[in-house]
Amino acid sequence: MALSGQIPHFLCAHKTTCSGKLQEVNNSAAHSRNLRSGRCSEPNRIYFVTSTCFNRQKHFSSHTNAQILLDEFNRPRSHTNCVSLAHVVMPDHFHWLVQIDQERTLCEIVRKLKGRSARRINLARQTPARVWQPGFHDHAVRVEEDMKNLANYLIQNPLRAGLVTSVEEYPYWGSVWHKRKYLRG
Repeated sequence: MALSGQIPHFLCAHKTTCSGKLQEVNNSAAHSRNLRSGRCSEPNRIYFVTSTCFNRQKHFSSHTNAQILLDEFNRPRSHTNCVSLAHVVMPDHFHWLVQIDQERTLCEIVRKLKGRSARRINLARQTPARVWQPGFHDHAVRVEEDMKNLANYLIQNPLRAGLVTSVEEYPYWGSVWHKRKYLRG
């Protein structure tokens, strides 16, 4: 699969506030309070979301845990109030291209995804432990024709991280533009 590895212009270090003004993002600030500043949700908007495991623990190096998160991304729209367009599960974080509906905010959707996955992971490993870092990064996608390029960028993360030599080798991603079957263990 030939995919472009360039960073889409709309993923550069900026975020949009509710007023529509662009602000420089301080990538070293990891406080969830700062992540929520200026956040708003627009119905039917598409967002690029990133969330990290607590203390950057590699919870998703485990096939079982990665599959739990994949199952959550692939829940039907009637259960999630969103459409999952593309996602990749990395060892210590995920990226998600998602379109929200009018019933829930982006914060509610991400909170449910993280809450359900954490509960299932803790049940599977039979130990209560914190799975997710509080908060998440998001970017409202503004240019519709860039979505496939953004999905390409997203699913190439394992390749850029040196986890695989080909995107096809990595089992923990999905995209409405790139059909494939998940490997189950």
